Amino acid sequence: MVPQEAGREPELRVLRGRVLSFLSEPQGRDDHASYRFIEDGAVVIDTSTGRILWVREWGEGPGGGASAYEVIDHRPHLIMAGFIDPHIHFPQMQVIGAYAGALLEWLNTYTFVEEQKFGDEAHATRIASRFFDELIRHGTTTAAAYCSVHPQSVDAFFTEAARRDMLMVGGKVMMDRNAPPGLCDTPQSGYDDTKAGIAKWHGRGRAHYAITPRFAITSTHEQMAMAEALAQEFPDLHIQTHVSENLAEIAYANELFPNYGDYVGIYERFHLLGPKTLLGHCIHLSHRETEVIAETRSVAVFCPTSNLFIGSGLFDYERQHQHGVRIATATDVGGGSSYSMLRTMDEGYKVLQLRGQRLTPFRSFYHLTLGNARAMSLDDRIGSLAPGKEADIVVLDSGATPQMKLRMETVHSLEQELFLLQTCGDDRAIVETYVMGKPMKSALAA
Repeated sequence: MVPQEAGREPELRVLRGRVLSFLSEPQGRDDHASYRFIEDGAVVIDTSTGRILWVREWGEGPGGGASAYEVIDHRPHLIMAGFIDPHIHFPQMQVIGAYAGALLEWLNTYTFVEEQKFGDEAHATRIASRFFDELIRHGTTTAAAYCSVHPQSVDAFFTEAARRDMLMVGGKVMMDRNAPPGLCDTPQSGYDDTKAGIAKWHGRGRAHYAITPRFAITSTHEQMAMAEALAQEFPDLHIQTHVSENLAEIAYANELFPNYGDYVGIYERFHLLGPKTLLGHCIHLSHRETEVIAETRSVAVFCPTSNLFIGSGLFDYERQHQHGVRIATATDVGGGSSYSMLRTMDEGYKVLQLRGQRLTPFRSFYHLTLGNARAMSLDDRIGSLAPGKEADIVVLDSGATPQMKLRMETVHSLEQELFLLQTCGDDRAIVETYVMGKPMKSALAA
C-alpha cells in the first residue's frame, strides 16, 4: 500500500478478496459462462468518481499509476455487487411483524394507521434515517420504494438517500379511495404532487422518481387516468404498483372495474404497463394476464416473505419464466418480515420447493444483483462488478455465525457456499456495504 497523507482520501480504493460477478442469467445448475469468479481478486475503485476502474487478479496490481491508494483486504470473504430490492414500503418499518389474517385486514388494521403518521415531517425524517440504516446493514444498496401519500414522505426519503449517495427509486402513492381520509388525495392533487416530486427529485444525484398508483383498489377511474397522463408525459420514469396478490383483493378490484376483463387489464387499459413497470406479487394470474405482462415487457416482482407471511399464495416462477416474463425478487417490507435479501431468497427457494420447482443458488444470487438491476433497467450502472459501473458493493462472510462456520468445514464448492449464505445468512453475514466505493456499514457503528 502506498503511504497516504493523514486525512487525505486515496485516489484509488482496492478491495481484495474472492470476487463474484454475474455476466448473464444462469442457465442450468452451474452455468460457468454466466459469471466471473476470481479466487484472489482486486476491485479497483476511483474514489473521485465512485466508479469501478478494474476488476482483476490480485497479482496484476491496482494499475492506473495512482500516487496514493488504499488496500482493504477482505479475504477470505466474497465480494459482490450490492443487493437490489425492487419492491419495499418505506413507511412500513413499524408494521413488520403485525398479526393479521390476510392482506386487506392487515392493510386496514395496521398499515394505513401507520402511514398516516408520515404527514408529520419530523416522523418521516426519523424513519427515513432508520430505513436506510437497515438497508445498509443488510447489504442493500438500491431499492424501489413506496412512500406514503404525503409529499413530505417523498422529501424525507430522497433527502436521506442523497445524504448517503444511494441510487434509489421512489414515489408518493396515489390513492383517492378505500383508505382513511388522512391517506386520500384526489385525482388532481395526486397528479400535481407527483409532478412536483418529479421536478424536485428525478435525476437529482442518483434519484429516480416512480409514478406510484398504490393499486387499483385505492384509485378511482379518474385517478388512474391521471396516472396514465403522468406516464405519457414522463415515459422514461418507472411505474410501480401491485397486482394479483390476494384472491379477495382480485375480486374487489374486478368489482370496482367491472368492464376491464381482469386485474392486469385495468393497468393495461390505462397504459401503465411497459419495460419499467414493476408489478408487485403477480401470484394468481390468468393465462391472458401472463401473456400481457410478457408482451409489454413489464416485470413480475416475486415477494416470497410477504406472500408467505400474509398467506397470499405461492408464486409460479417456472410458469412466468417459460412465458418470457421478466422476474425480479423483493422483500416487500413491511408485509415482508425481513430487510435481508438473503432471507428473501431463502423463502423464495422454499416457495418454489412447494411448487415442485427448483431455484439454484447461482440464479438466486443473479436475482439479488444483475437480475434485479436488469429488471429495474439499471444494469448499465449497477448490478455487476465491471469497469465503469458505480461501485455499490457488498462483502459476504460465509462463516458469519457459529453454525455457518461449522457448516463451512464441509463446503467444497462455490455453489454450496452460496446456498449456505442464502439459507443461513442475514445481516451478520454482511461484512461491509460500499456505496459509490465508500464503506457504509462500518460507518454506522462509528
